[in-house]
Amino acid sequence: MKEDFLHYIWKFKKFDFSRAVTVEGLPVTLIDAGLANLNSGPDFFNSKLKIGEQLWAGNVEIHIKSSDWYAHGHENDPAYDNVILHVVWDDDVAIYKQDNTTIPTLELRELVPEITLQNYRNLLLAPNRKWINCETDFSAFENFELQNWMERLYLERLEEKSKLILELLRSSGNNWEAVLFKMLAKNFGLKVNGAAFLSLAASIPFGVLQKCRSSQFRLEALLFGQAGLLDPTSENIYFNELKKEYQFLKGKFGLSNSYVERPKYFRLRPDNFPTIRLSQLATLYYKLPHVFSTLIATNTVEKFKEILIIETSDFWKEHYSFEKSHSSKTKKLTSAFIDLLIINTIIPLKFCYNRSTGSGDDEELLSLMENLNVEKNSVIEKFNKIRSGTAVSALHSQALLQLKSNYCDKNACLNCNLGSKLLKGNL
Repeated sequence: MKEDFLHYIWKFKKFDFSRAVTVEGLPVTLIDAGLANLNSGPDFFNSKLKIGEQLWAGNVEIHIKSSDWYAHGHENDPAYDNVILHVVWDDDVAIYKQDNTTIPTLELRELVPEITLQNYRNLLLAPNRKWINCETDFSAFENFELQNWMERLYLERLEEKSKLILELLRSSGNNWEAVLFKMLAKNFGLKVNGAAFLSLAASIPFGVLQKCRSSQFRLEALLFGQAGLLDPTSENIYFNELKKEYQFLKGKFGLSNSYVERPKYFRLRPDNFPTIRLSQLATLYYKLPHVFSTLIATNTVEKFKEILIIETSDFWKEHYSFEKSHSSKTKKLTSAFIDLLIINTIIPLKFCYNRSTGSGDDEELLSLMENLNVEKNSVIEKFNKIRSGTAVSALHSQALLQLKSNYCDKNACLNCNLGSKLLKGNL
């Protein structure tokens, strides 16, 4: 028996009310289970119930055994003084408050239906080698129910992504343009260079970027220099021109890159080399005068792709590095890369901006995600294998990544709508 299961039983009232009595023999009527507390303190706040003929409002604490009250030191914690009911699986000792009055205790051992216990054992306790606990039942969930849960999972994922954006907003003095630049830089770096590109963007005051954006060459010098890509020596003419310009900018604006993480090339395809991605980022800020306002006002995938079809400067059409040239090739952002920018930068930023300003709505963001291609990775392939057609858009793939990492991998089935469905035996 685990405590989170007892939380589920209490929250969703999955026990026999007709036989609910305290260990002292007083009937218990649950009116409102209260609000689950995810922080320190009693497990449920503002519960309402009747014990005998007395109506109570207060907090409820839940344990496997009554003696856990003392094992956790609650008898010495004032936060537990207004607990009105102690809910346990096994009552093994009487519990007293600091004033030596007993705390009413409800023992659940004989009140939970056997089918609920069996479903719990099958889902979470039975040893298995399944990829997810509900793998054998996943295809049986109703499509409408699964779609609704995926929408909620995706919004939950946006809330998580908002944490970094709000942190950047605070450190940028509430400058949304600056936050967008940092988020774009991070996601131009993808997984390998995301942290390095973010540290690069953080090292450049946004006002400096704005003063350089009238020249694509100057923007490249700024980005390449701050990234440390101009630190070595080279006989390449363009390299030395960039380096000379960067030294001028560094002195003029008092720039420092001593804390900037150096980007990596290892195991990257040439089109993802830092040189290529930073040149494309420079092109975006050179060619689009008002990046933030333009992207915030855009609400169709097609329009985003028109805006974000950008390429490198001329030098990088024939180079991946400063030292070696190749036949001329246009290196523009691919449709798949633009999708990633929309998923990981633009929509999370629009979500935060809408919340901050009270403008826009979630339906627009959901619609955008539904019109983006499903992401391709091993997690999504596995979900589609155990249930054909589970993920057909980016909304689904993002939701399923959230489901796998925050619920399935953590055995948090009791907090999952699908897991709750299985526990109820309502498939």
